Order: sequence, then structure tokens, then C-alpha cells
Amino acid sequence: MTLPDSTKVPFGGDYNPEQWPEEVWDQDYRLFDAARIDTVTLGVFDWAMIQPAADVYDFTILDRIVARAAAEGRGICLATGTGAHPAWLARAYPEVTRTDFEGRKHRFGQRHNACPSSPAFRRFATELARRIARRYADTPAVVAWHVGNEYGGACYCDRCAEAFRDWLRARYTTLAALNAAWYTRFWSHTFTAWDEIEPPPALTEHWRGPDHTAFQGITLDYLRFMSDALLGGFLAEKAAIRESSPDTPVTTNFMGMYRPIDYHRWAPHLDFASWDNYPPDDTSPAWMALAHDLIRGLKDGQPFWLMEQTPSVTPCRDVNPPKRPGVMRLWSWQAVAHGADSVLFFQLRASRGACEKYHGAVIGHAGRRDTRVFREVAQLGAELDQVGAATLGARTPARVALLFDWDSWWALEMSDGPSRLVRYQQVVLSYYRALWEAGIDVDVVAVTADLSNYQVVLAPALHMLKGDLPQRLEQVATRGGSVLATFLSGRVDEDDNAFLLDVPGPLGPLFGVRIDEWDARGPEVVNPVLLQFGSERLAADARLLFELVIPQGADVVGTYQSDFYAGTPAVTRNPFGAGAGWYVAAGLDQAGVSWVVRQVCEPHGLTGRYPTVPGLETAARVAPDGTRLLFLLNHRAEPVEVTADASGVDLLTGRQVDRGRPLRLEPHGVVLLREDG
Repeated sequence: MTLPDSTKVPFGGDYNPEQWPEEVWDQDYRLFDAARIDTVTLGVFDWAMIQPAADVYDFTILDRIVARAAAEGRGICLATGTGAHPAWLARAYPEVTRTDFEGRKHRFGQRHNACPSSPAFRRFATELARRIARRYADTPAVVAWHVGNEYGGACYCDRCAEAFRDWLRARYTTLAALNAAWYTRFWSHTFTAWDEIEPPPALTEHWRGPDHTAFQGITLDYLRFMSDALLGGFLAEKAAIRESSPDTPVTTNFMGMYRPIDYHRWAPHLDFASWDNYPPDDTSPAWMALAHDLIRGLKDGQPFWLMEQTPSVTPCRDVNPPKRPGVMRLWSWQAVAHGADSVLFFQLRASRGACEKYHGAVIGHAGRRDTRVFREVAQLGAELDQVGAATLGARTPARVALLFDWDSWWALEMSDGPSRLVRYQQVVLSYYRALWEAGIDVDVVAVTADLSNYQVVLAPALHMLKGDLPQRLEQVATRGGSVLATFLSGRVDEDDNAFLLDVPGPLGPLFGVRIDEWDARGPEVVNPVLLQFGSERLAADARLLFELVIPQGADVVGTYQSDFYAGTPAVTRNPFGAGAGWYVAAGLDQAGVSWVVRQVCEPHGLTGRYPTVPGLETAARVAPDGTRLLFLLNHRAEPVEVTADASGVDLLTGRQVDRGRPLRLEPHGVVLLREDG
């Protein structure tokens, strides 16, 4: 199943007309016309309106909303409305609300508050999805179904405990296998009956919070179980939709690098991936690029939908800066550059009340069209109209893969030692950023992905090894590729038990090293590392973690400069087959990481377009007809001038660009080059 057919990138976003009288709708659609908005996401939080009581369904308002959008010629991404349950459901069925990590039974409130193991919640949510799909399946304007909203959170109630035990029976079959996986002879934890097993909240195995657990295996499996439990609710609603709508694609909006849910476990069940882009601050273009590439990688490189982004302000933080002039446009085109086949906002009109009344919106409370935000949105809409279908369905021609693994993320950060200061996401981001700054296209993929088409594979903090991954990484090197791993890689198996091997476990032959000791220090402690490969040299700093490497055939590329292990290897390269395995044993600073990644990539001819121009991002896509598209994105607040290294037409301006001639990008400027030939 493919993305909805279109002649252009869908443009629009979350629209909640049920919050206003119908005369406001007239104004909205006039403004939508002015901004070229052609797609609306409807009904995300309409459950209480549609179903005011257990045996009452009232589609009067939603009928008018859907009919109006269709009459206005808008495509509709229609939600099931199950992103937040109504108050009557929690009152009639107290089981619906969650029990939190601290053991507190919640009452009705907020939105992510439903227990995924509640039969009542599952029954009513599935029936609502069924009725909505049945009612609107034949509406041609409905181009996609949107199930739930930003799934997340966890529950530790008695029903979840029972469901967890059932999940464990299916996974392990026998208590003997479970006890072995969880290493329960430690601290007299051996289980002799399934009903002895408890979920791992603060009242059982945890202290000081969810990352401090006495038994990592129990907590790891509960994270896996909860991800699957939430997925079960999605699948039930999807199945209900399919009863009357067999062909219209179904999705739900992910949240990028969101720790609680393993999106790789969900991806096969979505017809297309979509996500909501709310970066941690306004200076994180590499973070956003990584998240885009991660979402694109969920479906084997298929384009995704940018389901939400703010046109200006995200209000839920302590400090909430607006997007500076040009930044909303820049970040929107960055999403397209990395595989987005839609550009959608939250929200189209600002809410009057509650916690999102100050959330950025295309249309503010006064309903004006002469605001800076509205003018920028309208400009972007005009550009998307002009580009048309040129980017739809395009793929990223990456020859580098970066492995991203939720199990490694969970296991590393809940481990007692070597260091609680090492954060998986930051380690991965530093290696991704090295590629991003160099302008090298990359696929961010699961550890189960086919690696046969990649020349370079980066596996930062690959803490857990599952299945045949060590052998598949060796195959990359055997055929002439390069593989890079870092400190804390190859430490545990899929049950989070240490390998009875020298570190880095089954990866040892590929990297040609042995690690007996490691030194973890606070961020104030710096151990310089001298890097040298061929004629290239760099003095870098390292922090947090320093593994002590004993080469087992590997060549030394970097050495520690201080402490009792001064002069010993910090970075190595091991010839393997026709290729090599690189191992980075220290927490190098960004300059050091970028230097190493450059040495890994350059022998394969993997160099970016403008690697020496700070803040200038490049990304390539190849359209279904073979047309090559090159995106240049200036993340700086001042203009950038470079020499064009390709000829073609800038699809945003119609201007001809000639190879070898100066090419200027304005502050936060964008060029979308359709390359000649």
C-alpha cells in the first residue's frame, strides 16, 4: 500500500472546527485558500463529542465538518478520535485509567491516561474506530486514516500484570527459560509460578526512578511488553477500519526518537510512517535530520508524512522561543529533503483555552492574514504548489547506514555501570552529526535491516547484540566495506546478560581488540586523544568513558595522552576481509568523532558537497523517474555563497544554476535543484 495519491506534497494540518461556531469556518476556509492549504487532519480528539454516553453516538457535528472539508476540495486525514477517552468512560469503568510507576491509580484527566490492557477501553475505542470508518469510508476526500495520537506512557495495574505474564508465557514458554534469561539465581529471585511475577515499578525492582533497576531483564521485558500492548490497541482499531475501508492507508503519528516505544516493532503495521517534529530547542537541525532519517528508515526508505510541526511556538516548555523569520520554511523543506511527502502543522487555528491556547498556529486568535506567521505559511504553500509532484515518492540514495536500536537504548541507560552519564541518543547523534556536517546521505535503520547495499555501517553504542548481526557486520567488511562501533558495544545478549567472552563479545574478531577494563569519570575529567591516520592528525578531547584497549591484530589510530593508560589505544582500525572494522573506545568530542568518521568514509568516495561550509546542509533524493534532486539548506542567520557543483533548475525560483558558478543562499535560505542529465 502506498501513500495517498496527489499531484503535490499535501499541505495543511490539524484542524479542530468543532471548537468554534460555524461562521468561523467560513473565515478559516477563506484563509486556507490564501495559504494554499489543501489537507486537513480532522477528529483527533472528538471522542466525547461523538459518543457522549456508552450507548449514544452523535455524528451531527463531524458530518458537517467532513462534508465542509470535502466540499471545499480538501484532502482529509480522518482520525479515529481515540487519542483521549471521555470522562464517562473512566467513571463507568474505573479500570480504564492507568496506574503509574509510583503505584498511584489515576483518575480521569489529561490524555495519555488509558490502560492498554483495559478490555473496556479496547472495546469502546475499537467500536468508535469501526463506526467512523463505516460512516466515512466512501468519502473520496478521505485520503488517510489517523489512529489514536502520539501513543506513549505506561501502566502498572493488575490487568497489565496479568497481560505481562501472558506475554512472558508466549515469549519464554517455560519458567526455566524465563529464569535463565532474567538471571534470577541472583538475589534469590527464582520464580516457581507465573503469578509470582510482578511488573517492575517503583514498588518492586526499582529505586530512584525508572532507570535504576535491580533486574534489568525484567524491566527490559516490561518495556518491550508495554510497547507491544499499545501496539495491540492500534492493531484493533486498524482491523476495525479495514472492515469497511480496505484500501485507504492507515497511520499514527510517531514522535521521532521517543524512548518508551520501539517504533521498529510498530513499523510493519503502518501503511506509511508519520511523525510530529518538535525539536528540543531552536538550534537542532542535525537532531531533526536524524529523526527524519529514523522515521524514513522504519519503512525501508519509503517516504513518510510530517504529520505535525508548529508554525511558530511550542508552548509546553519553560522557555518558548518562536521560530525566527525563515526558519519554519527552512525546517519544512528539510523534512522534504529527508523524505517527507507531506508538510502538516499543529495547529491550523489556535485554541481559545486549555494548555495549548498559546501553541503556535497558522491562524491566530484574531483570525488575521497579515501576521508574519501566516505570510510565511502562505509563501511555503505557494512554493509547494510550484514544485508540484517533483519530490513525491523520491528515495534517498544512501550508501551509509547508521544502526538505531531501542533495545540497546533501554539496556544501556538502565545498566548499573559503567556510566549513567552516557546517554544513547547523544552518542548516536554525535556520529550522525559527523555525517550530516559532511553532507553524506545516510539511512538510519534497525539492527535487523539488510546491510548488503551499504559501503559503511556505523553502530554507535551497539550495547546489545541480537540474532546474526555480528555475522552480517562481518559480511559488510568482508566484501570491502567499513564498520564502525564505539565504547559499550557488544556487551550483552538480547536478554541483557553479559557475554562470556572478552569485550566486545562476538564483535571481537571484526574489530581486532580486547577490552579488560574501562574508566568512567565525570564530565569535568578530560583525557586528550591524539588521532593519526596516514598524513591526517588531530588532537581531540574525550570524556565520560575510556575503555582500555588491547589490540588483537588491530592498528592503532588514536592514543590516550594521560592517566595510567597514557599511550594505549583509544581508536583502532582492524583490516578484515577486503574492508575494515573501526573501534572508538573513548567518548570523543564532536571534532574527534567527525575526524574519525571522515577517515572511515573517504576511502569509499563518500564525501559531501560542501563539508567545509558550517551550517550548510545538503541532501539528495531520487524521484521515481530517476530525476536527481539536490537540497541545499542554510541553517545560518547570514547568507552563504558557494560554488555550484552541479547544474540544473532551482524548482523554488525557476532560476538556472550552472556548475562552477557562484550560488548564493539567503539567511535560512533553501535551494531545491533538479539536476541536469
